[in-house]
Amino acid sequence: MAEPIISVSGLRGVVGHTLTPDTAVRYLAAFAATLPEGKVLITRDGRATGPMLADAARAAIAAVGRTPVDAGVAATPTAGVLVRSEGCVGGVQVSASHNPAEYNGLKLFGDDGRIIPAPRGEEVKRRYLAGETRYAAHGQVKLAETLADTTSEHLRRVEAIVEPRRIRDRRFRVLLDANHGSGAVLGRPLLERLGCELTVLGGAPDGRFSHTPEPTEANLAEVARQAAGGGFDAVFCQDPDADRLAIIDGDGRYLGEELTLALCVDHQLRQQPGPVVSNCSSSRVTEDLASRYGAPFYRSAVGEANVVDAMQAAGAVLGGEGAGGVIHPAVGWVRDSFVGMAMVLDAMAARSCSLADLADELPRYSIHKTKAPLEPERLAVSLDRLETHFSDAAASRPDGLRLDWEDERKWLLVRASNTEPIVRLIAEAPDAAAARRICDEAAALLS
Repeated sequence: MAEPIISVSGLRGVVGHTLTPDTAVRYLAAFAATLPEGKVLITRDGRATGPMLADAARAAIAAVGRTPVDAGVAATPTAGVLVRSEGCVGGVQVSASHNPAEYNGLKLFGDDGRIIPAPRGEEVKRRYLAGETRYAAHGQVKLAETLADTTSEHLRRVEAIVEPRRIRDRRFRVLLDANHGSGAVLGRPLLERLGCELTVLGGAPDGRFSHTPEPTEANLAEVARQAAGGGFDAVFCQDPDADRLAIIDGDGRYLGEELTLALCVDHQLRQQPGPVVSNCSSSRVTEDLASRYGAPFYRSAVGEANVVDAMQAAGAVLGGEGAGGVIHPAVGWVRDSFVGMAMVLDAMAARSCSLADLADELPRYSIHKTKAPLEPERLAVSLDRLETHFSDAAASRPDGLRLDWEDERKWLLVRASNTEPIVRLIAEAPDAAAARRICDEAAALLS
C-alpha cells in the first residue's frame, strides 16, 4: 500500500488506495493527541467519500479522549471560523480541495482557526509515522456532539467587511458555480443576503462534479459559455471546499484566480491602506497595487500557512495566494472564496463599475508554468547554476530560487516538488511569449 501525500498541514490520497479509513484514524489520532482536552471540529466538503472519512475522524478523536463536534458539510474557511467561535481546541476538514473525485484528504486546524503551521504539522507527521498514539481508557472516550448552525457566524463576519446596503441597491445578477462542493452552503445565503438575483450551478453538495474541480480556464469553459449569454454581472466559481475563487465577467471572459486577489487588494487599499502579503509564486500585480497606494508589500513562501505567518508578522490588512485565495484577518486566517465574492461586489457597487471595467484597470501580466525532471540530490547545485546564469536578475531564496528582473517587470520561480523528482518552473512577464522563454531557458539548463 502506497502512502498518502503528507504536507505540513494535512494529507490527501486516492480513497481505497493511498487513503483508507485506517490511515485516517491513525493520522487524526496522532493529531488529536497533540491537542489539549476539549472539542475538535469535524467538517467535510461534500465529496461522496466524505461521510465515511468523517466517521473515521469522529472515532479517532473520541478514542484519544477529545470531544468530536460534527458540523457536517461546510467550506474550509467556515471551518476556520467555527473552530474559533465554538471554542474548539482544533479541527479537521475532510477535503481534497481541487483534486479529482477519487481523492479525499484531511486538513488540520489549530485553536486559532488557521491551518496548522509547519512545526506543528511536522510533529503530527512524526507521531503518525512512528505510531506513537496512546488511546484513552473506556471511561475517557468522549461522545460526539453535533453543531446545528454552521453558517451564521461566518456570514456575519463577511457582511461586516463590506457595505451590504450599497450592494443590495445594485441588485446584481450573479451566477455561482459551486460544482457540487461545499460552496453553496454559505454562498447561496450570502449572495441572497446581499440582494443578488442568483443562479446556482451544482448547489447540492454531493461531490458529483459537473466538471474537473480545479477552477482553471479550461475546466470552466462551459460555465463561461453559459455566462456569456446570461446577462450576468459576475460569475463566481469555487473549488470543492470553497477556499479558492475564480471569476468570469459578464461577457464570459475568464479573469481567473490570479486576479481574484488583485481585485480585492485594489478595493481594500482604496479604503484602508496597510500592509499586503502574497506568496512568491503569485502574480506581481498585487505588489504593483501596493506600490500604487503606497502600502508595504511582503512576499512569503508558497503555502497558506506561510502567507498567514507573514500576514500576522506584518499586521497585514489583506493577503492571500494567486490561486484564488483571499485572506481577510477580520473574517479568519483561511483562504476564503466568500470574502472574495463580497469584496468584488462591494467594489463594483462602490464605484458603479462593471466587473470588466475593474479588471481592465489592473496591471496586466502573463504567467507560464511548466516542470522539469530533477533528482533531489542535484537541486542545490542546479539552483546555483541558474543563479549564476541569470546574473542580471536579483536572486532570493524564499522557497526554492526566485529571480526578479525589476526593470523588465518579469520573474522566475524554481522550486522542488515535495512528491516527485521534479522542479516546478513559474515565470511571469508582460507578455506570454516572454514568460515562456524564461521557463524554456531555465529548463534547458536543468537538463
